[in-house]
Amino acid sequence: MLRFLETSAVVRYLTDDPPEMGERVERLLDGCEELRVTELILAESAHVLREVYGLPREAVVDLLVELIQRENIAVHGLDKATVIAGLLRCRPSGRISIPDALIWASAACSGPAEIYTFDRRFPADGVTLREPGS
Repeated sequence: MLRFLETSAVVRYLTDDPPEMGERVERLLDGCEELRVTELILAESAHVLREVYGLPREAVVDLLVELIQRENIAVHGLDKATVIAGLLRCRPSGRISIPDALIWASAACSGPAEIYTFDRRFPADGVTLREPGS
């Protein structure tokens, strides 16, 4: 059976807010063989950490990377190293958003991929960017 962490559990773990819930998630992480997160859970967690907790982008990226690097955490359907590489692309710059980094990682994990976008800031390494209608 596959086991997934949902956004609320990820945020409680990363913020330890409230501490009792953060500890419960930590015990779960320490006791399970493998837990999965999706790119949507990571994007939603990033949004909560930025908007509700007011954390800077760099801190959010560091927290998400630290979570993904845990041995028993898998990013469902995606290569961990590619997801981490995507997140690290947006860490130092406001040019690439965390959701765009995760969309890039999903496309990059799929093999040759085209992404249709009007966003000129979208990361292009390893994928082909095209404007719709071009």
